Order: sequence, then structure tokens, then C-alpha cells
Amino acid sequence: MLRTIFLIAAAVSSLLGGPVAAAEDHDEGLRITTISTRSDTVSGGSVLVKIETNRSKAPVRVVLNNHDVSSLFKVQPDGSLLGLVSGLNFGRNQLFAETEGQRGERGEGHASLVLTDYPSSGPVFSGPHETPFICMTAQFTLPASTLTLGAPLDSDCSVATRVDYVYRASNNTFKPLPAGNAYPMDLIDTTTTTGKTVRYIVRVETGTINRAIYQTAVLHDPLKDPAPTPFTPPPSWNQRLVYTLGGGCVGGYYIQGRSIGNGGILEDLMLRQGYGVASSTLNVFGNNCQELLAAETLMMVKQRFLENFGPAAFTIGYGCSGGSEQAQPISDEYPGLLDGIVVGCSFPELTAGITLDITDADLFWHYLQHTTIPWTPDQQDAATGFPTPTTPLTIGPGNAVRTKAQGGACNAAIPLASRFDQVTNPHGVRCDIYDHLVNVFGRDPATGYARRPLDNVGVQYGLAALNSGAITKQQFLDLNRNIGGYDNNGNYVATRTVGDLTAIRIAYETGRITYGGKGLRHTPIIDYRGYVDQPENGGEVHARFHSFSMRERLLQANGNFDNQVMLIEDGVSTGSNGLFSDSSPVLSHALTQMDQWLTALKRDKSEESIRNKIREAKPADLVDACFTNKGTVKIAEEQVYRGPTTCNQLYPAFSTPRMVAGEPLANNVLKCQLKHVSIFDYQVAFTPSEEAQLKAIFPTGVCNYSRPGVGQEPTEIIWDFF
Repeated sequence: MLRTIFLIAAAVSSLLGGPVAAAEDHDEGLRITTISTRSDTVSGGSVLVKIETNRSKAPVRVVLNNHDVSSLFKVQPDGSLLGLVSGLNFGRNQLFAETEGQRGERGEGHASLVLTDYPSSGPVFSGPHETPFICMTAQFTLPASTLTLGAPLDSDCSVATRVDYVYRASNNTFKPLPAGNAYPMDLIDTTTTTGKTVRYIVRVETGTINRAIYQTAVLHDPLKDPAPTPFTPPPSWNQRLVYTLGGGCVGGYYIQGRSIGNGGILEDLMLRQGYGVASSTLNVFGNNCQELLAAETLMMVKQRFLENFGPAAFTIGYGCSGGSEQAQPISDEYPGLLDGIVVGCSFPELTAGITLDITDADLFWHYLQHTTIPWTPDQQDAATGFPTPTTPLTIGPGNAVRTKAQGGACNAAIPLASRFDQVTNPHGVRCDIYDHLVNVFGRDPATGYARRPLDNVGVQYGLAALNSGAITKQQFLDLNRNIGGYDNNGNYVATRTVGDLTAIRIAYETGRITYGGKGLRHTPIIDYRGYVDQPENGGEVHARFHSFSMRERLLQANGNFDNQVMLIEDGVSTGSNGLFSDSSPVLSHALTQMDQWLTALKRDKSEESIRNKIREAKPADLVDACFTNKGTVKIAEEQVYRGPTTCNQLYPAFSTPRMVAGEPLANNVLKCQLKHVSIFDYQVAFTPSEEAQLKAIFPTGVCNYSRPGVGQEPTEIIWDFF
């Protein structure tokens, strides 16, 4: 794994509006910054550039690779110059600016900046493209249409960029805007956040970037408004961008994807208020279950949006489940891409935040199918921490398959004959999350397959249940003797899963485990949860405790969680998608509150610390709360994991098998440190025979969760290049 890294202290990024790179060489009178992306991550041969000068009357000459490009820049209301610089060469480019003196002589001000350009097909920092890669343009449906993009133009799954216009009709559907100069009779108006009432017509751009199908959408009236440019943005756009992040995971490998996810690009909640909306197929975890490639694609699509329409005040990340598994690690590892995030049904990340729960659930369910020891439903709940004895089956096998190369969940587009089988096709396509992240974890030289950080050595399943008397010593010993683990292909084995130490170190070092103390500490977070933990649901993978795991990480890293607010309501009553439904007034208001939070933060020009600015900018009514009566009754109280609060009575948080075994609430220990087995550590008395059994079950020791995990060290590394 060849990597380039930036320490957080050395990184230059804007607080709001996206990543920027400052001039490498400048005097006090002239400064160059890139607006649409960082100077070292430009793609597609163009970049939006801002030049600031305190010599407002002095003309500025701009040169790109010895070619005068001054004509590309226009004076802005604040006196700065804005220019869409195109024609970059692949690789290194030099941009130079200087003020001109009298009679064309060189002036006193000068600045230069190196621009590094990559192809629009990528990659930039995610490492070599994955192979195979299945194109799906012919299955991607155009907005408000049954037509598709058609066949790809090349092996990178590219298509010609196209623009379509749709409108919102009086029956609350989107329809294609007819050609001609007349408005449809059923076209409705909408009022944006800026107070403008405009015709509800949406410009949708569709194309391919980084081998993903991307789309952007923004209010724009082609019959009245000028063509959009960075200098003449759509007048109905409120200068804010919402980047949607889709969920899923199982089967999200080796494919381009056929949809944007969520509600598609035509997100009425955002568009009707004037927000720009952007996303791509590789920002849907059901297509690409890997946050590194998702971060890179987000960066490249956002660059395209800003170069089309000009600078945005800020960008809000918005998504549920797999969307949160993108938003939170991306904000921590690649700060500046998202200025604030609204996450639902959240997990801290993929590698630990959900994977430990689902694999333990799977192993427990597999154990129950083979043990001869009887377990009552209450004993099962006590040993797992889950709300119901059906939860291990509900969240285990169907989700843990993402860690299994043997019998992995490949997308149907991948031919059966090309899929991995350890006997008949050992060089086939391995459909698991670790091989999908091979650029990060590297390959095991013994097998050629991706290194795997999954581990359960020393985990004492059911420990708290044993100590409380909820399960017997016989059950505890039998469970830990026989629960087993997986081999490197994901097969059940009698022995425990042994994680690759290099992969575990890499997971922490590269941010595959969301730390919370880097970019995320400066990112406002609204954690919205449509509660579905109820036992009557049979157990749900989107459990409430994950929100508290992320809060605990923020607290441990920063000493506070001032930048995170939790909102929770009954997910069953909020509509067909109770996890993250725009029909919920709580969720729709969360978007408004995030806008208010970021707007106030952007206006704060004080010398206060970022921590204080975030706390002071937070809207007064944006506090931890739970809601009843379909979001109409608000109970404002700090959300705590356990305690006799009103919200906990309404929406109790449960646990996991590993937390019952002693894993801290942060849920971020991939491999525990071990200690010798001592019968004095238990609340029950073991006989000499039972003590011998215990030591035979754990010959190398048991987990010592009072110490950090193996390789678990905080890292300040951001903007990692692979």
C-alpha cells in the first residue's frame, strides 16, 4: 500500500464551502485559492479559482503553464477575481498571478500555485480502479422518464453528459418539461429559503465521473433565466448544496450501479426550497460499500457542481444507514468536503461500527443451531444484549454475508462463473467488504487476498449475563467453547477469528475506524433516528446505541460532543420508510436547522475557537430531544445511553454481544488486548474443573477492555492518498 498523507496541522481547508488550497508563494497583496476542489485533487482539466488582492485598482495578470489566462477571470462584488481555469495538463500545472504596474511593468504583488490534475474517470486518491467493474448505464433511468442512458462509450463506463429539464406538477409528481416556449398548465410554483417564489422547474445534469453515474439538480427556468455559469448562477438557487448519500451494502462491489439511491436526484424536500442536490451511484453503499471511493467520488462530483454554478455557501451531507457510514468517516478523514451532516439510522462507520455487531449476531445464531444446551428467550437476550431472541437471525446472516468471500453476496450482474469459490474458482471475484478495500488493507502475501481486520480472540461472550446470574456457568462455557469464528474466506470454523495485525493497524491509521477527533470535531452533526428497536419488530440492525457510540467517540477525542445533536422519534409511525422519511416533520426541520447552524457559523468572523463558534452558532431550538405523536410533541432532554429519562422510557437503547462481553460503548476495539484468565474476575464461583475448562477455552487469555485495543492509537492523519 503506497500512501501519501497530510497531517491535520499542515492541511489547509476552509471551515465552510469546501476544501481550498492556498497559494504556495504569495506576498501580502495577492493570494490564490482553489474553490471547487483542493489544488492537489483537481480532475477533468479545469478548476474554479479565486484571486484576492488588496490592490483593487491594479490589474492582475494570470498565467497557466506560460499561457495568459487573465481573460478567464471576472471581478466579483467583494473585489476578488473568480475564474474557471480550463485546459490543464494531466499532472502538474503552474498557475501564476501578478499585479501589473504602470506601462505594463511587473507590479509588487505576485502569487503562484501548483495544480495537480487527474482524469475525470479517476482515480485521485482511492488507489487503482477495482476490476472487474460492471457498467450499468443501460439500466440507469433518466429523471421523470423510462428512458435510460444507453450503452457506455468506453471501458470506464462513460456516457456523454446530458441536461434534462423536469417540472413539478400540481399532482405532486415530476414530469419532463415539454419543448417550446410555453409553460405547462399544471406547473406549480415554489418558495425558496431566500423568500423567492419561482416556477418549480429543475435542471438535471447526468454524466459519468470516476466511473460513477452522477447527477446534479437545481432550480433553473430555461425560458427566463440565463444559462448557468459560475458567474451567473441560477437565480433560484439558494447557494447551498445538499449531497445525498445512499444506504445498503450487501452486494455493493464491482458495479457502477443503476440508481442514485434515496429518492433519486429529484429530492422534493431540498429542491422546492432552492437547494442544489448532487450525488452519484458510487455514493450509494448498495452499489459501493466503501467510504474511500465514496469520498473521492463526492469530491469530484462536487467539483463539477461548483464549476457549473459557482461557489456554494456550504455543503450538507444527507443520508441514512450506509449514508451515515459515508458521511461520518468522510467528515473525519477528508474535512472540507462536507460542512455539516444530517445522518439517520446511523453507524459510526463500516469496519467496526456495524461489522462487529452483525458478525457476532451471525456467530451466535449459528451456535444456537448446533448446541445441545437449552437457552430460553430471556437468556438469549441477556447474552447478546439484543432486544429480542429473533434479532441474531434478523441482523446476522443476511448482513454478515458482506464479510464472506465464500458464498459472498455478489450483485446479480456479476456472472456466476466468475465468482470466487475456494475449490473451483480460487481466483474469482470475491464479494466481501475487505477485498473491496484491498487498496487500503493490502494483500496477504500467503493468499493474495485482502488482509482482514476481523477478530474475536479472547471475547467472553455472555460475560455480563453470567455475572448477573442471567445465564448459567454451563451456558457461558458452552457458548465460548463453541461459538467459533470465520476463516479468511468467511466460512464458519470452530476456532476464533484471528485478525490480521497489519490490517488492524491500517484500519486505525487510515481512518477506517472513525476517530471523531480530526475533521469530525469541526463538523456540525444532526443525528436523526426513526426508532425501530422495538421487540415487536423482531430486532433491527439500525439500533439506537450506534448514535451513542459515535457520541462516546467524540467525547473521548475532544472532551465534548458540542457538535452533535440527537433527535429521535417513532420510526414506525413516520411513513413507509420510517428510518429516514422526508414526510417526517422532525427530519425536514433538521435540514432547516442545519442550514441555520452553518449559516450562523459562516457569519462568525470572530477570533473564537472553532469549538466555541460551533457551540454559539447552534440554533437555540436545536437540542437533544425525542418526539411523539408523529413528531408533533417535543421532549427536550439530553440523550443518554442508559438512565431513567423520559426518552429512554419511550425509546430504550439496547446492546450487542461484544458489549455484553465488556466492549466499551465507543464500539471501536477491533482486537482486544489480552490478560490471563483469573477466576477472581468473575461474580460467580468456578470449580477447579470449570476453571480448567475456562483456561482451555481461552489459552491465550481473555479480553482486557480496560486497555485500548491492539493497534488502537489516535491518529491526526487526514487526506490520505493511496
